[in-house]
Amino acid sequence: MKIATWNVNSIKARLEPALAWLKQAQPDVVCLQEIKTVDENFPREPFEALGYNCAVHGQKSYNGVAILSKSPLEDVTPRLPGGDDSDDHARYLEAVITGKKGIVRVASIYAPNGNPWPGPKFDYKLAWLERLRLHAKKLLKAEEPVVLMGDYNIIPEDKDAARPKAWVKDALFQPESRTALRRIENLGYTDAFRALHPGPGHYTFWDYFGSWERNNGIRIDHVLLSPQAGDRLQACGIDSHVRGDSEKPSDHVPVWVELKI
Repeated sequence: MKIATWNVNSIKARLEPALAWLKQAQPDVVCLQEIKTVDENFPREPFEALGYNCAVHGQKSYNGVAILSKSPLEDVTPRLPGGDDSDDHARYLEAVITGKKGIVRVASIYAPNGNPWPGPKFDYKLAWLERLRLHAKKLLKAEEPVVLMGDYNIIPEDKDAARPKAWVKDALFQPESRTALRRIENLGYTDAFRALHPGPGHYTFWDYFGSWERNNGIRIDHVLLSPQAGDRLQACGIDSHVRGDSEKPSDHVPVWVELKI
């Protein structure tokens, strides 16, 4: 089963590149972030025409996550547990996908950016990541394959940035942010990409001000696998070519894993 994640930075602005990539890459499941639209305005029809079922947890103009799957989506759960009524950010969507030989639980994650640092937005980022850690811990109890994937807005190590010193005052690079990600991994989750590609020079995000041309990127889109999913890991990659294939690209590119499910 090929499962992918992509922060599209507006599904309406990126619809044609998304459809072109889906036809080329043929993932079985896709988690999207920053769709920037309410549920009823999500362009389901073009994706359904390609054979995908759609689950959407959207928000007007900001945030928003979705899961596309060629198999039926079950136990669809929007919102990350632990928040109060004031937290209306659409940042988390979870579903169970049933394959021919087993199931996998997948979550589409758009973690808070946290800038400017320090400040209330950074505090919210850390609180949200702690909620994610607690939920990730709970999911392990079922002992089923779990894939927590998406835009974590965290640069895990210096080698995950082309110019680490440029990020020292950014929320994505703070020790507290990195520690929050490691605390999730320390529950037993595996960074799928790093498990297979330990070296530097791999990025998933380039901003719009010449960074792509200079390869001044960062790796902030991650795929975390529960032990049951990690045991089934066969391949993981970054489709960086997508950034150069479109006249109006997202600032992120797809990341994918292949699991023996």
